[in-house]
Amino acid sequence: MRDYPWYDIVDASEVLMQGDFVSSCPVMVPSPSAREGRISAEIIEYDVVIMSQSCDLAHHKLDNVLVSPVWPISELGLENEFFRSRKGKESLRQGNLPGYHLLNRCELEGFEADFQVVDFRNVYGVPLDFLVDLSRRREKRLRLLPPYREHLSQAFARFFMRVGLPVDIDLFK
Repeated sequence: MRDYPWYDIVDASEVLMQGDFVSSCPVMVPSPSAREGRISAEIIEYDVVIMSQSCDLAHHKLDNVLVSPVWPISELGLENEFFRSRKGKESLRQGNLPGYHLLNRCELEGFEADFQVVDFRNVYGVPLDFLVDLSRRREKRLRLLPPYREHLSQAFARFFMRVGLPVDIDLFK
């Protein structure tokens, strides 16, 4: 079987693509206590992966880029005991938790990381021009390669397209 690497390191000058990682990306999170005509917001920095389609990014066909936070599996385990368990990790690996997607370890020099979990439950829009400028200020960035990039996109689509029926078909007896 051929070797299919998960990741590559690309120059900051390369066009942004779906599956590119941006560390310490500031996102604006509006406060829930908005007053008429006034909105306050908090700026939070997340390590993110780009979810918008590469063709839209390359041709500047969007104003805002969709990004999802990425968490080391160990950090997620601190928040939720289930992710520390073998069962939780296996559920992630099998894709049985639609709000999350597990990415493999990265062993590329300078970008070493344990298993990473993409959080589809919290997605953000970041202005394209801002993200391009932010990524160019860094020398290099990590990129998720095919077919793993498409697998990530498919997992996001499955999460996004879920439909809950008001009345389901009864169990067969």
